[in-house]
Amino acid sequence: MTRELPNPLPRPADELPRLEAAWAFPRGWRLISEVNNSFIGPMFLATALLFLTLAGLLGVLIRLQLAVPGLQLMDAATYNQVFTTHGTVMMFLFAVPAVEAVGIILLPAMLGTRELPTPRLGAYAFWIYLIGGLFFFGSIFFGAAPDGGWFMYPPLTGKAHSPGVNTDMYLLGIGFIEISAIAGAIELIVGILRCRAPGMTLGRLPVFAWAMLVFAGMVVIAFPAVIVASTLLELERAFGWPFFLPEKGGDPLLWQHLFWFFGHPEVYIIFLPAAGMVSMIVPAMARAPLVAHSLVVLAVVGTGFLSFGLWVHHMYATGIPALSLAFFASAGFAVSVPSGLQVFAWIATFASGRRVRIATPTLFVFGFLFIFTLGGLTGVMVSVTPFDWQAHDTYFIVAHLHYVLIGGMVFPVLAALYYWAPAVGTPLSERMGRWAFWLLFGGVNLTFFPMHISGFLGMPRRIYTYPAGMGLEVWNALSTVGAIVVLAGGVVLIVDLVRNFRPQQGGDNAWGAGTLEWVPNYNHGIRSIPRVESRYPLWQNPRLSEEIEAGRHYLPGTLTGRREGLVVSPAEAEPQYVAVVPGAGWAHLVAALGTAGFFLALTVEWLIPAGAFALLALAGVLRWLWTGTDLGPLAPGQGDVGGGLVLPVYVTGPASLSWWAVSVLMMVMGSCYACLIGTYLFLWLVNGDAMWPPAGMSLPLPEWGIVALALYGAAGGVMLLAGAALRRGGALPRWAVPAALLLLGAGFAADLSAVWRSGLAPTGHAFGAVSYTMIAWQGFHVLIAAMMALYVQARAWAGMLDATRRLSFDNTTLFWLYTAGQGAAGLAVLHGLPRLL
Repeated sequence: MTRELPNPLPRPADELPRLEAAWAFPRGWRLISEVNNSFIGPMFLATALLFLTLAGLLGVLIRLQLAVPGLQLMDAATYNQVFTTHGTVMMFLFAVPAVEAVGIILLPAMLGTRELPTPRLGAYAFWIYLIGGLFFFGSIFFGAAPDGGWFMYPPLTGKAHSPGVNTDMYLLGIGFIEISAIAGAIELIVGILRCRAPGMTLGRLPVFAWAMLVFAGMVVIAFPAVIVASTLLELERAFGWPFFLPEKGGDPLLWQHLFWFFGHPEVYIIFLPAAGMVSMIVPAMARAPLVAHSLVVLAVVGTGFLSFGLWVHHMYATGIPALSLAFFASAGFAVSVPSGLQVFAWIATFASGRRVRIATPTLFVFGFLFIFTLGGLTGVMVSVTPFDWQAHDTYFIVAHLHYVLIGGMVFPVLAALYYWAPAVGTPLSERMGRWAFWLLFGGVNLTFFPMHISGFLGMPRRIYTYPAGMGLEVWNALSTVGAIVVLAGGVVLIVDLVRNFRPQQGGDNAWGAGTLEWVPNYNHGIRSIPRVESRYPLWQNPRLSEEIEAGRHYLPGTLTGRREGLVVSPAEAEPQYVAVVPGAGWAHLVAALGTAGFFLALTVEWLIPAGAFALLALAGVLRWLWTGTDLGPLAPGQGDVGGGLVLPVYVTGPASLSWWAVSVLMMVMGSCYACLIGTYLFLWLVNGDAMWPPAGMSLPLPEWGIVALALYGAAGGVMLLAGAALRRGGALPRWAVPAALLLLGAGFAADLSAVWRSGLAPTGHAFGAVSYTMIAWQGFHVLIAAMMALYVQARAWAGMLDATRRLSFDNTTLFWLYTAGQGAAGLAVLHGLPRLL
C-alpha cells in the first residue's frame, strides 16, 4: 500500500546548508570546545574504556601477586593501593561513565531528536570526569592512592589509622567525580522525558531509553548518599567532627549504611542500562519484536525500586537484628524475579525469531546470559543469612561480585560496541570480534570460577599473600592464568578498535534493526524528526529513512539560524515548542578545570590554589549561564516546523526544559538532605534518648528557631510576590532582590544562632557534629540562592529580564522555595523531634 509522504511540498534550496552551518563543529584544536553529543559521547566512552584498561592491568598485577604462596612482587602497602585503585576505578571511573556515555551517544538518535537538552552540562560532566580521573589514577605512581578498599570503611580510614593523603584522595579526588554522574543523570532524565520524536509515547519508548531513565533516577537518589558519607568522613578527618568515633557518640556503621545505600543499588545502576542494550540487540539479531515488551519495562522499573532494599546485604555480619536481616534477605530473593523475567523475555525473543543471526554481538549477549545467570545464582546464595555469615569477606564474594559486574555490564557493553559501531562509524572486524569474545569468555570463567572454591576453602579477601599448604595453590594459579587470558582478549579488542573503527556520519543499518538510531545521522542528528507510530518505526515503514533524509518530517531546517531541538510533552510526546540549544563554547571547559582543580588542591591541602580554582570555576559557570541559557525570544517568535505545525521558540515555567532540570537538581539536593536527616536519626538511635543531647550539651534554642522559620517563609514569599509583579508589570521590582536577600540571610543567621547560642560544639560529640553539619548544609544552599538572586538582578539591569523572558527568575524562585522548605525541615528535625519524642 502506498503511503502519502508527510509535508510533500518542495523544500527551500538553502534549508539543508543552513541546518548544517548551525550545527557545524569548530575546526582544529578548537574542536575541544564542542558540546554536541556526537562528539562528547564517543570521547566519554573512549575515556571509560581507557580506565577499564588501566584498572584491568591493575587486576592482572593483583593476580600475579597471588599466583603462588609467599610471592613478593609488591609489599602490603603497595598491594592495598593497587586493589583499592582497581576497585575504585572500575566502579567510579568505568562502570557508571561507560553506560552514561552509551546513552549520550545513542539516545538522541534513538529518540528521534537533534540533541540532549543540556549539552554544555553533558560536556562539563565529561571534562571533570576526564581531568579528575586522570589525576586520581596518577596518584598510584606517587604512593598517594587510597588504600582502604573501594568501600573505605572507618575507623581504618580515620585520621588515626590513615594519617596520609591516601584516604583524602578518595574522599575529595574521587568524590567530586560523582558530580559528573549526577550532571549526566539530570541531562538524561530531562532529555528522555521531553526530547523525543512526536508520537513516541512512553508505551513506544525503546527499552534502552527506559533503562537509562531508571538508571538516571537511581543515580539521583543513590549517589547523594556516598557524597554525604564522603563529606562526613572528610569533616571528621579535617576538623575532628566525630561522626564515626564511638567514644564521642559516633558509629562506624553509619558509614556502611550510607555507603551501601549507594553501593548495592549501583550494581543495578550499571546492570539496567546494560540490560536495556541487550533488549535492543536481541530483537535485531532474532529479527523479531521483543517478547513481552511492557513486562520487560515493568521489570526494569521494578528492579530499580527493589534494589534500594538490598544495601544491608553487605552488613549481615555486623550484628543487625534478625528481623531486619529477614527483610533484606527477602528483598534479595524478590529482586531476582524482575531480573529473571528479562532473561526469559530475551530467550523467548530468540525462540520467536525466524533465524537468529550469530554474529559477534550475539556471542557477547550469550556470554552475558551465561555469566550473569551464574552471578545471579550466587547472589541468591549470599542473600541467605547463614550462608552469608560463612562466605562473608572470602573470595567467594569476590567471585560473585565479578560474575555480576562483568557478566551484567562488561559483556553487554562489548556487545553494544560491535552492534552499534556501524551506526556511528565503520563496523568492527567480525573475525577479531569472535577471537576477543572467546578469549574474554574463557578467561573470565577461568579467572573467577576458581575463586568460589578458594572462598569455600577460607581464603579471605584483601590479603596480599598467603601461606602454602592450605589447598589454595591450584585455584589461585588457575585464576592467574585466566587473568592473562582476559588480558589477551582485551589486547585483541583494542587492536580491533584501533585498526577498524573510524567515526563517520550517515551510518549503515547493518543489522536491519527497526529503531531510529539506524537512520543516517549527522552533526545535526537526523535530517528531520518523524512522527512515531510504533515501537519499531523502521519495520513499520521501510521508507521512513528515505522520508527523513528528504526532510519530509518535522524541523527539517533551522527557524532561528541556531541549533534547535523539538520539545514534546512527557507522556504522550506531543510537540510543545522549539528549544534553542547552545553550541560550542569555552565556559564549561573553564568551569570543569576550576572544579577539578579545586577538589584536587583541597586533597593536598593547597588552600590558596584551591580558592583560586574555585573562583575560576565560578567565573566559568557564570559565563556559561549568561551566554548559554535563557536566550530569550528569538526572531521569529514562532515558526512552521513542518506538516503545518506552528510552535513557539521560547516558553517559560513548567513547560521549559530548564525548569525540569532545576527540579531534578532539587531532587538531588533533597536526597542529600534526607541522608543528613537519616544520619541524625541513626546517631540518635545509637546513643539513646539519655545521650541525645549528651550531658553538658543542650538542644538548639527554640525561640531562634521560630524566628528562622518565619524569615525563611517570608523570603520565599517575597520571591513569589516579585514573580507575580514581573509577570504583570514586565520588570523586576527594585525591592525584590534586596528584600529577599535580607530575609533569607537573616533566617540563616537565626538558624545558626539557635545552635551557636545553645553552647553546642561540633568536636565534642556526634550530636553537635551532625547539628552543625545540617546547619552548614543549609548555609551552602543559602549562599547558592543568594548568588542566583544577584545573577537575576544583574540580568534585570542588563535588560535581559522581563515578563516574557523570565526563565532565569522562574528557576531562581524554584530554588529559593526549595531552600526555604529545606530550612523548615531542618528546624523541625533539630528543634521539634527531640522535644516531641
